[in-house]
Amino acid sequence: MYIIIGLGNPTREYQATRHNIGFDVITRLSDDCNIPLDFKKHKAICGRGFIEGEKVVLAKPQTYMNLSGESVRELVDYYKVSPEEIIVIYDDISLEVGQLRLRGKGSAGGHNGLKSIISHLGTREFARIKVGIGDKPPGRDLADYVLSRFAEEEQPIVRDIIKKSSEAVKSIIKDGMESAMNIYNRKQLQ
Repeated sequence: MYIIIGLGNPTREYQATRHNIGFDVITRLSDDCNIPLDFKKHKAICGRGFIEGEKVVLAKPQTYMNLSGESVRELVDYYKVSPEEIIVIYDDISLEVGQLRLRGKGSAGGHNGLKSIISHLGTREFARIKVGIGDKPPGRDLADYVLSRFAEEEQPIVRDIIKKSSEAVKSIIKDGMESAMNIYNRKQLQ
């Protein structure tokens, strides 16, 4: 069984912001795999179903980004999964818009949602899909930037990377992280 967690902030004001791209990938995965996000539990909006024959839970923590670990801890405890059965999807400012980076483990890299998850789980040994949102322009406040929406010219790239992120989740489940990294960590050409 896998728990697939997309990070973001609840409420309408944060919809479609750069910081909520993890939520957007979960929505796409829900649509692609016909898994309705139809219940709220463990401080998250969730859906249960199957991807590539594996039982999965899709989750969008509703704790706000910086407290994501509270929800993830509850999910892990309830479903009794190991860290190897967790996939976290989140925004990354060190990657250009349209880039993906898969990792089997690692540090928080300054991402507060990831810091919270690592703190609550007591491990860094879980899969992550980092979705590039681009670096903030010089002189712009980081919080203001990540809570902004993508520019109109970025929209087609964003739709494509959300689709690729959904496919990457399926690839991790079907063929394992190493195989998925070989496919999705290649630099995408625009």
